[in-house]
Amino acid sequence: MLINYGYEITIAVAKPTPIICLLDVHPERRAGVQAETPFRSVPPVATSTYIDAFGNQCRRLMAPAGDITLTLNGTIADSGWKEPVVPQAAEIPVERLPHHVLVFLLGSRYCETDRLSQTAWDLFGTIPPGWTRVQAISDYVHRHLTFGYQHARATRTAIEAHQERLGVCRDFAHLFITFCRCLNIPARYVNGYLGDIGVPPDPAPMDFSAWVEVFLDDRWYTFDPRHNEPRVGRIVVARGRDATDVPLINSFGPHTLKSFKVWTDEVGAPALKTASA
Repeated sequence: MLINYGYEITIAVAKPTPIICLLDVHPERRAGVQAETPFRSVPPVATSTYIDAFGNQCRRLMAPAGDITLTLNGTIADSGWKEPVVPQAAEIPVERLPHHVLVFLLGSRYCETDRLSQTAWDLFGTIPPGWTRVQAISDYVHRHLTFGYQHARATRTAIEAHQERLGVCRDFAHLFITFCRCLNIPARYVNGYLGDIGVPPDPAPMDFSAWVEVFLDDRWYTFDPRHNEPRVGRIVVARGRDATDVPLINSFGPHTLKSFKVWTDEVGAPALKTASA
């Protein structure tokens, strides 16, 4: 299938401000891009790109004082298949994990493994290791947290989400990641597009989505504790330890979000949502 994706984001800055954006389709996914309009800003500014330590494509620019609108639109090929469910996938002992995976066992800004370790072992320590245990973690987080855009708070950590029992998709991801890491299961944070393809349309405005990849049987598998079911058409934008590593817009100075539109629709299907927040 083909999926149309894109965004239109307007921010305001009081003075010229350096910005780094993580809004481009991830390099590993770009082979599927069929067409893409060049990244555009209004007013026009020069940009440059680089690959960060996690393999994400980052875009640098200098935003002039006032409003600046960032836009991009593209079409990408997708298999149309839901993510795999592999009940036999096994955990890999820490001593056998590849070197590059070890960083995803460590605590990070939003994932306080030191504070949730005992809770993780109390909740999940007796569950058979591997896919069964990881799915149990996803089930627990899905049930434990109440989702709502009104609950968004940029500073909420995993332990705060667990205590408050509410959050948005990034909070579901952070709590899930933390429990996995406490149990010596590598887990990384993923940001990207996830449209209402193959599921009933969500009436809320579309946003970028956060989910998780877990390392089992020497490969990464997708888990999504917010929706807690395999989905079709995820488009990865960026991966990291947690949301700290993959901000959509990182400004080196204050900025104000003025408008935000994201779209992800199957080509040839009725548009499910293109809304502004």
